Amino acid sequence: MADEPLVLGIETSCDETGVGIVRGHTLLADAIASSVDTHARFGGVVPEIASRAHLEAMVPTIQRALKDAGVAASDLDGIAVTAGPGLAGALLVGVSAAKAYAYALGKPLYGVNHLASHICVDQLEHGALPEPTMALLVSGGHSSLLLAPDITSDVRPLGSTIDDAAGEAFDKVARVLHLGFPGGPVIDKYAKEGDPAAIAFPRGLTGPRDAPYDFSFSGLKTAVARWIEAKRNAGEEVPVADVSASFQEAVTDVLTRKAIRACKDEGVDHLMIGGGVAANSRLRAMAEERCADAGITLRVPRPKLCTDNGAMVAALGAEMVARGRAASDWDLPADSSLPVTEPHVPGTGGGDADSHGHDRAPAHGHTHDHDHVHELSRKNLYA
Repeated sequence: MADEPLVLGIETSCDETGVGIVRGHTLLADAIASSVDTHARFGGVVPEIASRAHLEAMVPTIQRALKDAGVAASDLDGIAVTAGPGLAGALLVGVSAAKAYAYALGKPLYGVNHLASHICVDQLEHGALPEPTMALLVSGGHSSLLLAPDITSDVRPLGSTIDDAAGEAFDKVARVLHLGFPGGPVIDKYAKEGDPAAIAFPRGLTGPRDAPYDFSFSGLKTAVARWIEAKRNAGEEVPVADVSASFQEAVTDVLTRKAIRACKDEGVDHLMIGGGVAANSRLRAMAEERCADAGITLRVPRPKLCTDNGAMVAALGAEMVARGRAASDWDLPADSSLPVTEPHVPGTGGGDADSHGHDRAPAHGHTHDHDHVHELSRKNLYA
């Protein structure tokens, strides 16, 4: 175990300041500072508030993680950070902190992809990922089916949401039901007391001519809102538990149905589910049942590892180190639109050493064809 890479990961893509420390596939620390309560009164995440919360929480959370892990910062083999996708300002705080710590400690820096990190975190729960891995990622911002032959270099999108993500639909339905924010946990709670067959809500993009792996939850959200509005206009009481259960059933039915189909079509016998919505009890139960019927092995991390956290970033960073992937350059950008096809952002140096004596990554012809939110030169940042 001592020979396995020891990596600290920083996650700030949204409203969670997450710092994790991983040695190989072993989780040593998972420290989180959340600003969700601050956002609750606004009914959703406010980017500027999230960014300021990250600034305030960053150093104390890193110190807590190091203490929990029982390691010194100088013991680390690398610093990994979510470079994207996510909220631009929030990402910038994490990337800037990671640069500062990596440069000051003389450690390599790894900018990694938020979505690929959600897949890689399962290694901390169930061991090395099978290759290829089929992953269903469901959260407030993403609903995606991904095929990952190599989590560090080859992640292929098969399908994604064309409008609202699953977690976003949960939040919006909860708002219509006056249940508060975030919506996922509270709807899951009420759904346990309701009848999932009480209301026949629609299943989007499940027709024979629809894209087989894409998702759409906007129509479902609208259907729920109109059903509730009709009840209220008629002066009738809205059965919150039945609405929650029926809505949740519609979402989980579509998610699992498409994921099982993708596994069968691609000949993959493992399904990994990650992202915040993977903590939903009905999704986990339905996926387990349908995977068992299809002869597919299901891998779902414990709920705490499904939501945004630093452990997932550290897990992917440790895998980058173990497989000898190129470290990022010091001008690593915070990229709010970083595509999942880029599991990490390798450096573009020519193999020269930096001022700390660490070899920079060799040139590899990697270019971005999309705008970067933030790019700083090493000269400007460290002058």
